[in-house]
Amino acid sequence: MDTTEAPRSRARAGAGEVSYMPGFGNDFETEALPGTLPQGQNSPQKCNYGLYAEQLSGSPFTAPRGTNERSWLYRIRPSVRHTRRFTNASYPFWKSAPCLDDHSLPLGQLRWDPIPAPTAGADFLAGIRTMTAAGDVMTQVGMAAHAYAFNEDMVDDYFFNADGELLIVPQRGAISVFTEMGVMEVEPAEICLIPRGMMFKVSRLGEGTEWRGYICENYGAKFTMPDRGPIGANCLANARDFKTPVAAFEDKEIACRVHVKWCGRFYMTQIGHSPLDVVAWHGNYTPFKYDLRTFSPVGAILFDHPDPSIFTVLTAPSGEQGTANVDFVIFPPRWLVAEHTFRPPWYHRNIMSEFMGLILGQYDAKEKGFVPGGMSLHNMMLPHGPDASGFEKASNSELKPVKLDHTMAFMFETRFPQQLTKYAAELETLQDDYIECWDGLERRFDGTPGIK
Repeated sequence: MDTTEAPRSRARAGAGEVSYMPGFGNDFETEALPGTLPQGQNSPQKCNYGLYAEQLSGSPFTAPRGTNERSWLYRIRPSVRHTRRFTNASYPFWKSAPCLDDHSLPLGQLRWDPIPAPTAGADFLAGIRTMTAAGDVMTQVGMAAHAYAFNEDMVDDYFFNADGELLIVPQRGAISVFTEMGVMEVEPAEICLIPRGMMFKVSRLGEGTEWRGYICENYGAKFTMPDRGPIGANCLANARDFKTPVAAFEDKEIACRVHVKWCGRFYMTQIGHSPLDVVAWHGNYTPFKYDLRTFSPVGAILFDHPDPSIFTVLTAPSGEQGTANVDFVIFPPRWLVAEHTFRPPWYHRNIMSEFMGLILGQYDAKEKGFVPGGMSLHNMMLPHGPDASGFEKASNSELKPVKLDHTMAFMFETRFPQQLTKYAAELETLQDDYIECWDGLERRFDGTPGIK
């Protein structure tokens, strides 16, 4: 036996197998080995354990203190050793804005059943399918909405996205997301966010045949918590429920591949070790996870259906006040108690463009056809709202307190029109009859005096 050969993999975490630190936007510090973090300075002449000090910046150096984001990483090798010569790579189903795909599907309200199950040997990266893209990745505005389905772990493959941060929304199957700054375990009804430029890999957790969900790729300003305005100091998402992982690292000296997305194109480089080698770190540019079931909804307690913006979990500002580059909105379990009111969302047209997904249960504005794992797209100024059977039910039901339970839907909403990819336009699960869900909304008007 050759005793000089390094072990294939050695992972170390700071406080148990998977641990987290609570808070949103905090300045954290964590170490997987005691005495790793320097005290009183960031870049000592020599770091403990023979580590390298390196800064990862998520904002310009001169950004105001309140929006300045950076973390100091203490790692086995500096990240310049985690890339060699790049070669071109291809992920043909992952598209970026502006999306100029050629397809013949005309404008319209659209809905899909879940994307098909992957073929054998599809890892997380290979399983990503872009449905829509908006804005311009080159100027860092807009977003893309993806669906994913995979059945293989990323073992010796790693990825970072220079184009934007990734908000991952599992729908079926829990996943492990191993980032440079620690490990997050994320199950359906939870989300996680990976900052722009941060290295990671994704593995499956639990039993199953496929793992699927959704991704919002945010090209613009980073997601933050929305202001509560007159709601005040409490409810909606609370900062303490966001969880940032403690330091963990891989000490792995074997052939590995690093994949990169940069300005809408993909590249790959081969190295001889794991790039997830951060033994300790401190700062505020971090990944995090959040349990959607901890969202505390507010709503009307007397009459009328309020604006769905009250269900915003995270928002990425655009620079124009009140108009988001992208909002992440959920429709969680909640009580409906409004009197004299049509309780589902009202019919409307909107300057924003809405991509919706269903994690579990049933969405209250659609009686049938919108299934878990499915998606819908209502682009800017296209009318939408409850289907005909939903309208009938809501118009004639007894207005007693009703709890919407066992449900979780979400929306990626952006100020930009969402352009459809060729994949989405030609997807076999596209519901050709979706527009017919409103066919039963016939004329009911009777102008006879005294008729209500």
